[in-house]
Formats: sequence, C-alpha cells, structure tokens
Amino acid sequence: MKIKQIHHVAYRCKDAKETVEWYVKHLNMDFVLAIAEDEVPSTKAPDPYMHVFLDAGHGNVLAFFELPTQPAMDRDHNTPAWVQHLAMEVDSMDELLEAKQRLTAAGIDVIGPVNHTIFKSIYFFDPNGHRLELSVNTGTPEMMRKLDEVKWDMLEEWSKTKKAPKHAAWMHAPATGE
Repeated sequence: MKIKQIHHVAYRCKDAKETVEWYVKHLNMDFVLAIAEDEVPSTKAPDPYMHVFLDAGHGNVLAFFELPTQPAMDRDHNTPAWVQHLAMEVDSMDELLEAKQRLTAAGIDVIGPVNHTIFKSIYFFDPNGHRLELSVNTGTPEMMRKLDEVKWDMLEEWSKTKKAPKHAAWMHAPATGE
C-alpha cells in the first residue's frame, strides 16, 4: 500500500462558526462541508459534534470539531507551543508579506518572516490557539539535493546522540557567521 494523499487533517475548535469565519476571512479558505451528529460514528458514544471542513488548496482539507459537551479544550503543556503547528505554503515572498500585513492589521500577532534558508515563514495563532505557519519556498535545487543526501545520516546520528547533527550546518552559516 502507498498513501495517495492526506484526506483531511482535523483539529478541535472552541466555536465552529467563529473558526470557519476566521479561516475564510484571514486565510481566504473556502468552507466546503459541515457534518453534525449526536453520536460518534466509529464508537457510537453519545457525543454531539459539529465537524467543519475548509479547502486549503490543491486537494488539502483542514477540518475542525466543535465538542460542546466535552471539557474545555487546552493545549499539550508537555510540548512547547512552537512545536505543534500547521504550515501552509504561499506562492511568493510578496504574498507572504501581504498576508503578514493583513493579519497584523486585523490585530493578530505575527512573528517573522523567519529565514529557514530553504523557506521563509511567518507564525501566528488561530482563535483556538492552534499555531499556524505560512511559508514560501526559497531553497534552490542544489540546496535540496544536499539535504536529501544527508537526511538518513542525520536521522541515524540524532537517534544515537539526541544532539543536532552538523551535516547541514551550512543552512545556518549566514545567521551564526560559521
């Protein structure tokens, strides 16, 4: 078996209507589907929910569940806030900067652009506390080839030492002066 593509990625939300309106307004996503049930289809547990789906482009679907009878949602406090996030790609640096301007004008705190050498990103949170990233690719084919050549060696070294391997230190050389 080979996975064809991700069908959808689902997160919890505090308010389905507010969430859909936020993603439509701020990220220009289309609202494509709503499903509501009084019980969970897979377990038959009584647990009313609203499940909403947004078009994230190129067959990618971002979905949310509102669960009004469950305890209030919270983040994983054992994981730093920057780790779990959803990164979405834009076409150009101009689009990335325009998105930052629109988000900032709407009162949304935005970090970046951050230079990751092979892409540049901005970071912000949706109304549910989910960290989002908008990125534009800036890597050259040569950069990507070099990273591809060392990926397995890096993973192997990391699995043994739990220290950052230096196979791709060139990615950070401009920032650190190395």
